[in-house]
Amino acid sequence: MSDKSIDALSEKLDRLIDAVTRLGPATAVPPRFDAADCFVWQAEHRTLEPIEKVNRVEIALIRGVDRVRDILVDNTDRFAKGLPANNVLLWGARGMGKSSLVKAVHAEINRIAKAGQPPLKLVEIHREDIETLPELMAFLKPAPFRFILFCDDLSFDQNDTSYKSLKAALEGGVEGRPANVILYATSNRRHLLPRDMIENERSTAINPSEAVEEKVSLSDRFGLWLGFHKCSQDDYLAMIDGYVDHYGLDADPEALRAEALEWATTRGSRSGRVAWQFIQDLAGRLGQRLDG
Repeated sequence: MSDKSIDALSEKLDRLIDAVTRLGPATAVPPRFDAADCFVWQAEHRTLEPIEKVNRVEIALIRGVDRVRDILVDNTDRFAKGLPANNVLLWGARGMGKSSLVKAVHAEINRIAKAGQPPLKLVEIHREDIETLPELMAFLKPAPFRFILFCDDLSFDQNDTSYKSLKAALEGGVEGRPANVILYATSNRRHLLPRDMIENERSTAINPSEAVEEKVSLSDRFGLWLGFHKCSQDDYLAMIDGYVDHYGLDADPEALRAEALEWATTRGSRSGRVAWQFIQDLAGRLGQRLDG
């Protein structure tokens, strides 16, 4: 074979290797963890995107969930200090502040941290990227910070096997969960699976209890279950009053109450989300901004 033929073959092999390399998963790129306190895991590129301005509300504005708020603050504070803490599943009614509470608690813990204590980092992983969770945990393990991994609206449907990656990450295998990583997830389902899926497997299995044990027990891997329930009228109005006071909205108390109740009635529900949507509408009508 001539030198010219060898060079041509070598060039083709180089192009082939390059193409195969691009088809494989990206290599994780170490981020600058001091660039921000919050990140979003970009699974496709295997990198963490720093988020400088986080979409969240102050913890004082989250009303009607005082008990679960205090439990989550305590658990997060212990974790930030290097003490034992649990993975947390926040489940229950829509719009009651589950994801808002996680982000608010993260900010609160960093606010009250003692001098010299490294800031706690929050890393959001999207539901569709849950299969990369073990890889992300391994990626964060050697970092000199402590991390809350946050997955919002976590649930699994029929034939979805990605829950096995979550289960492996929660159990940690032989090595165990990295000491500097904890997982917080929100869901409308306590068991993370639709009831009809569980019942269907029970009815068609030779051993019904064993057939669903692996899937139903997934939520058992979370040490803390924090339930969020539909709020009362008083809690709903307290949320409205809290926002009005915080943003200094100029509204007549009696008219405000009547309008807030009418708003909830037209929406068919009362929740923190409905209260915030009413406040946005009210501020717009009053010509006031919500920048505070």
